[in-house]
Amino acid sequence: MSVRPVPRQNDTAQDRPRWTDLVEAVREAGQYPTTAEAERVIRIVLSALGGHVIGDERVDLARALPEEAARVVASQIPATRPLTAAEFVDTVAARIEGATPATARWDVSSVLSVLPPLLGDDLVDRLIIQLPAGYALLFGRPQLMPTARPRTP
Repeated sequence: MSVRPVPRQNDTAQDRPRWTDLVEAVREAGQYPTTAEAERVIRIVLSALGGHVIGDERVDLARALPEEAARVVASQIPATRPLTAAEFVDTVAARIEGATPATARWDVSSVLSVLPPLLGDDLVDRLIIQLPAGYALLFGRPQLMPTARPRTP
């Protein structure tokens, strides 16, 4: 299922993607058997993410998401320290009964990997830059590393 792209600053709330479209995209990406399970995973992952995104990126993230998802992101208290991608997955695992790091990584990736069409490349890039290394993979993007310059003699 494709989801509608991110609304731009001049767009109205009705131009936001619909919650049902986000849920269906996550349900398909994660192969969840029910929409209720997809909704639960979305809320858990976005609440964890909401605490780690700050400033303009947090505002823009909330604006680009469906209203229900925006409320989840915006209601989070900013974290006191940034988590590595692995720690982020571990915190999600702790919030899901019976989850393992592997199943939590699946859940996180199932949610975050459907966000780029909703958010747009610019915002996703800004989020990835703001977060510690490793998050790009969770968004379904390659983790680009700076290349070392050859030393000149």
